[in-house]
Amino acid sequence: MSEHTDTVLAALRNAPGFEGVARDNCRVTRLGGLTNLVHMVDTGQQRVVVRIPGEGTETYIDRAVELANARAAHRAGVSPEVLWADAARGVMITRAIDGIVTMTPDLFAARPGSPERAGQALARLHRSGETFEFRFELFSMIEDYLDLLGGKDVTLPEGYHDIVRAAEPVKAALAANPAPLAPCHCDPLCENFLDDGKVMWIVDWEYSGMNDPLWDVGDLSVEAGMDAAAEAELLRGYFGREPDAAETGRVVIYKAMCDLLWTLWGLIQHADANPAEDFWAYATTRFERCKALMDDPAFPGHVAAVRAG
Repeated sequence: MSEHTDTVLAALRNAPGFEGVARDNCRVTRLGGLTNLVHMVDTGQQRVVVRIPGEGTETYIDRAVELANARAAHRAGVSPEVLWADAARGVMITRAIDGIVTMTPDLFAARPGSPERAGQALARLHRSGETFEFRFELFSMIEDYLDLLGGKDVTLPEGYHDIVRAAEPVKAALAANPAPLAPCHCDPLCENFLDDGKVMWIVDWEYSGMNDPLWDVGDLSVEAGMDAAAEAELLRGYFGREPDAAETGRVVIYKAMCDLLWTLWGLIQHADANPAEDFWAYATTRFERCKALMDDPAFPGHVAAVRAG
């Protein structure tokens, strides 16, 4: 049993059919999660996932939006059913999916076909016709995170504002050739992908919203540390063909921009003393990777391809 078992079971008793769940008639197992308490509860008849939100997350996550989008993602056929939720407190209970493996960067490299299945899952979401609440605005979010950090005791990595200014041509290229918006996950960590060997499922809709769909593709490539071959497989799974220059350029751009944005997210976690990991190292590693990609001689060509469409 987890040290949080009583809290988890108290939340679960709100869900229909689980009113009588107790320590002696279930098994509770702690799962992963950087900012939240996530547990699997197995009653012998049913398996569910109970998510208790982390302290302070309400300052940058709209739980009502998350809930609406999680339900839309289930309708799209890419995410498990939400059995019960309290949007005011951020508690969410979802049905567990049988026979899955929670993905990691190593598993994306080792499990045959997993990049292709992830690409297919993202395509299924993006082409579902569902509409998510919230508009994921990359550059507005960067400003919002900077404002939030202004009230915290934390120092930005040296040169951060220089890189933000260097991203102005990226912002202009995306504005010159905007993509049709689609329902997007927007935070495709490997651990948010669940693989049964035939189909990839996606969970955790905290940052989801309407967005350029290739954000998800580029960000997943970064999170999984994909090499060129794995990224090419991801893109073939997503498009069902080879991407053109503008599509490839958009993916490359978002690989850089996701690191730029999540650098700030990591600094917020660092300032809030989140004990889940070393978030200063997380933030500075992402920032250095963003700089390296933007300094690559090929990067301006990708920006130009996006601008030209």
